[in-house]
Amino acid sequence: MRITSHPQQPTPHLSPHADPLDPWATSSAHGSPGYPPGSNPSAGPRKLHHGIGSAVTWALVGCTVVLLGVAWFLSEIFGSGTVLWLGILAMVPLGLCLLGLRWVDRWDPEPRVLLLLAVFWGAGASVAGSLLVGDIFTEVFFDPTGALNMDLFGAVIQAPIVEELAKGAGVLLIFWINRAHFDGPIDGIVYGGMVGAGFAFTENILYFADSYLGAAAPEELATVFVLRGLFSPFAHVMFTAWTGFALGMCAERGARRRWPLYLLLGLMPAMIGHFLWNGGIGILFSDFLSFYFMLQVPLFVASIVAVLLLQRAERKLTRLRLDEYRASGWFTAAEVTMFATRAGRRQARRWASAIGRRRIMKDFTSTAMNLAAVRHRIAAGNATGFDVSREVALLHQSHRQRAQLLAGI
Repeated sequence: MRITSHPQQPTPHLSPHADPLDPWATSSAHGSPGYPPGSNPSAGPRKLHHGIGSAVTWALVGCTVVLLGVAWFLSEIFGSGTVLWLGILAMVPLGLCLLGLRWVDRWDPEPRVLLLLAVFWGAGASVAGSLLVGDIFTEVFFDPTGALNMDLFGAVIQAPIVEELAKGAGVLLIFWINRAHFDGPIDGIVYGGMVGAGFAFTENILYFADSYLGAAAPEELATVFVLRGLFSPFAHVMFTAWTGFALGMCAERGARRRWPLYLLLGLMPAMIGHFLWNGGIGILFSDFLSFYFMLQVPLFVASIVAVLLLQRAERKLTRLRLDEYRASGWFTAAEVTMFATRAGRRQARRWASAIGRRRIMKDFTSTAMNLAAVRHRIAAGNATGFDVSREVALLHQSHRQRAQLLAGI
């Protein structure tokens, strides 16, 4: 694949008299894009990224400590050997979830450290929070006399509310410390799904251990593994993805100050879905097969269809917004097609891989996707000063990445 953007092509730069907050005041000139005199648009975003990195580091350290604490707690109850090998068994459904989320996130991958933070929060902090708060929540709000059937109540009321709140707190944390990347519904689905996958991992260990230590250990463990690990590994991923989706819409619309409303709008379907999942058998359906094929399978299929529609909408938005940059000379028509279509992206990856520059192409694609998201907020009138300065920095970053990609060609 040949990208028609070479040094002989005029490359726009900011006019010396342009408003630094208006990157569209351009002129055609050869050479590298310039900055308004006395300004350094990339300095602001770099400082913000440094702060984000520090916040992520501290959050990751904290989540790691909590996760180790949860592992110690489980080892004290079930034995370290049992927890270790059941943890290996729980890696099977976790791997399925990570592969599925990798497919969702394949074109504009989120930073790995943030994905790790999401999984660690789900596996550690959200589990610890659920265990610590669950009984208190029930006693204070629903059962001060201790008369409830806790097996049923815990499954259909306590778990959907407490667990989704605990997982949602992790998605909200990433929403705030990952402003530069958490900027759309697909990003939110990925982060929410990662938190859900981490939570399901630890919860599976609990369920596996309970069945493993039961009277009919081998048969019961096999049954629980098939039902939870193979038939419905994506349950918690789907629940928490709703929370992430809502916060992603909040970011896309530039409505971060109204995050409590969007968080509530995301938690409601997450809790309802969790309730239906836990209370389906016995409340809505009389047997597992009816429950599975009439509720679980349709919900899973609907989730896949929703993600495909969101990806399609994202590609259309990318084409629309990058075409505005093309009109100003920052991108060529071929590049817009390359970033905004599946065929174009696949062809670009193959071309870059053939010349040993796949990593640069991935970064170039990510920059273009981020630009489209930022430009969408600016065009909709929802931009902040961060968005405007970030747009300028991303434009010049795309110019540098193109030069690296085409160097010597």
